[in-house]
Amino acid sequence: MKPVVIVGTGLAGYNTAREFRKHDSETPLVIVTADDGTSYSKPMLSNAMARGKTPEALAMASADEMAEQLAADIRTHRTVESLDSTKRTLALDDGTMLEAEKIVLAIGADQANPDLAGDAADEVFAVNHLETYARVRAALEGARRVVLIGGGLIGCEFASDWLKAGHEVTVIEPCAYPMGTMLPPLAGEHLAAALRSAGAELVTGHAATRVERDGKQYVVHDDGGGAHTGEIVVRAIGLRPKLALARAAGLETRRAIVTDRALETSAPGIFALGDCAEVDGIWLPFIMPINHCARALGPTLAGQRTEVDYPVMPVIAKTPSCPIQLYAPPRDVEGAWSEEQVEGGTRSLYHDTAGELRGFCLTGAAVQEKPDWAKQVPGCFANRA
Repeated sequence: MKPVVIVGTGLAGYNTAREFRKHDSETPLVIVTADDGTSYSKPMLSNAMARGKTPEALAMASADEMAEQLAADIRTHRTVESLDSTKRTLALDDGTMLEAEKIVLAIGADQANPDLAGDAADEVFAVNHLETYARVRAALEGARRVVLIGGGLIGCEFASDWLKAGHEVTVIEPCAYPMGTMLPPLAGEHLAAALRSAGAELVTGHAATRVERDGKQYVVHDDGGGAHTGEIVVRAIGLRPKLALARAAGLETRRAIVTDRALETSAPGIFALGDCAEVDGIWLPFIMPINHCARALGPTLAGQRTEVDYPVMPVIAKTPSCPIQLYAPPRDVEGAWSEEQVEGGTRSLYHDTAGELRGFCLTGAAVQEKPDWAKQVPGCFANRA
């Protein structure tokens, strides 16, 4: 019997394996991972320092323990060199050829890498998994000041965490305010004020251009002529889905690997979910969508085709100085934000051209209103063909 093969042991890969085993305990299951296969919660990385969490404390189970739980053959420290989407075979870097009944790509995304100049550009850290968190944590233990390149969602969460852990943090962000590609202006300004009150130095409207070493410190230069020093430099400028394997195999890709609502790619029997996949045109690299996709894909892999349906899932930012609940409007919906200051926060509502509420953003004390507004917006797949 050919196995189901899952590539990736992040939240998407392991959750899919768990859901599959709820419906099928007999079919062989092989899981391939480029790392050591440790099971952990990736979202915990962005608020672990202030809570004193070591990498060992964040680990929930080893690859051997997961293999036993899932009745799976987990191949650690192995990469997939090529995928034949017609034959459904995977060639691994150790020369192994795997033949699969079904294949799941749960390969995630990489931290975007800015085109930085300077003699220390290759010494900039990025946190994208437990191993890199361990490196950054070790570096932070001997650092007072951190320069953070990128003030998006993850950047703001890291900044908040490191400030709370006692570090000085400079954030360099090209947008006019932090989380500028996600938040409407008033909400973004409220977040900026809260981060500054918490001790962050925000450099907005400018991009980092080069990183140079100066003795035991680094100097990060921006395109406005500014120079910012720190003992450690970290980049967090967004995610880029891993597409090389899928593209080489001839799978359809756009922003991410294209799937239908059953998570099936353009090649029958090959599925994708998580940060590497866009489902029916929607890319949501967040935890709740991954969980919903895994719950749908489990029975599909067991022979009962199931489509995912996203409920209203606001993004919750881990920025304690400025709580945020954001339900972004669909990218293809035309409309406008209306914003107002409320006691202790901001309320921003997005209405389409027909006057229907399609999104909301609540900050500060206004996050308590989330249940009321969540009832009034349609889900992601509403009004789609």
